[in-house]
Amino acid sequence: MIEQFDQRVDQFFERHLRGKPAVDRVFYAASALGDHGTIWLILAAIRGLRSKDHWHAAIRAAAGIGAESALINGPVKWLFRRARPIHDGDRPFALRQPRTSSFPSGHATSAFCAAALLSDGDPTWRPVYYGIAVVVSWSRVHVRIHHASDVVGGIGIGVVLGEVSRRVAPLPGRPEERKPNPTRRESDRGVRSLTGT
Repeated sequence: MIEQFDQRVDQFFERHLRGKPAVDRVFYAASALGDHGTIWLILAAIRGLRSKDHWHAAIRAAAGIGAESALINGPVKWLFRRARPIHDGDRPFALRQPRTSSFPSGHATSAFCAAALLSDGDPTWRPVYYGIAVVVSWSRVHVRIHHASDVVGGIGIGVVLGEVSRRVAPLPGRPEERKPNPTRRESDRGVRSLTGT
């Protein structure tokens, strides 16, 4: 069943996407930028530079990407040891060939973990983060370095890691969230009126 799913997705890419110069450029560039989480470190830096309220999120995202990479590219891939897709033909663009297990896709796990961390508290950019995450993840099928099921598994793991990271290391409250509690202010007024202060 998994092999059939992988074959059908690969056939879709072969029939509709591969071999189109513009599409090849986008997917190969996305795949290259996804190496070592480069695109996510760049986006984290951009968020950190946007304002002083964003630098906590930038540091957390960079730390999360590092932790995710160590976990996925170490024990998780060692546990599964899945063979990568076989491709002996030429590629339209040069691309780094990894030697680790095919499952799960590290590009997909880092993409969705990073998107979850970067979009936290940044709703305007959320569609950008997740849009890039989708392209980076599926680029690995396009360039024939991962099976489709590797990508699906990576997306699922990345979503879980992102949510866990958000809960374990929540961002400090933004200014609008640090407003005094109106109920407490009213009770304080009542105490002051009783004491005459």
